Amino acid sequence: MLPRGEPLLLPAKPGFIWGSLAAAGVLMVLKGQLGAPPWWPDWLALVLLFWSVHQPRRVGVGVAFVAGLLLDVHQGALLGQHALAYTVLAYGAVSLHRRVLWFDQLGQTLHVLPLVLLAYALQWLVRWLAGDGPPSGALWVAPVLTAACWPLATRVLLAPQRRAPDPDDTRPL
Repeated sequence: MLPRGEPLLLPAKPGFIWGSLAAAGVLMVLKGQLGAPPWWPDWLALVLLFWSVHQPRRVGVGVAFVAGLLLDVHQGALLGQHALAYTVLAYGAVSLHRRVLWFDQLGQTLHVLPLVLLAYALQWLVRWLAGDGPPSGALWVAPVLTAACWPLATRVLLAPQRRAPDPDDTRPL
């Protein structure tokens, strides 16, 4: 049964899932190229988290690991830094996906926040162990902003599934 007030969704198209992941990856590449501030949200982590919650059979730990490795290679970061963080993030999302979907947007955001904080903390720990030093205070804003974007991501990424396949006046769905 669906929670009250939730619409029945169409199946997610694989092309849209992979396209949204690719678009988030491009945003992360542009973030590095344009010199965005360090507190800017991690769009790839957010989209990976979203699809790991909504489509855990298609997007999970393996996809998160590969996406993290690709981002590490592109950014020239410590190899495995993003891969570890994204893998733990996807594992947590897949583990909690049934629970998270029963809550409203605020409840989902509160469930997502610890997962994002853990992913960022793992990245910072790896960098600190590699000799980068502790993170500055401004960097703690990034996971909060990433989690705060959860309602926006939900609205945007579920939009294609909400449209009627063949609208008709005689069909209620």
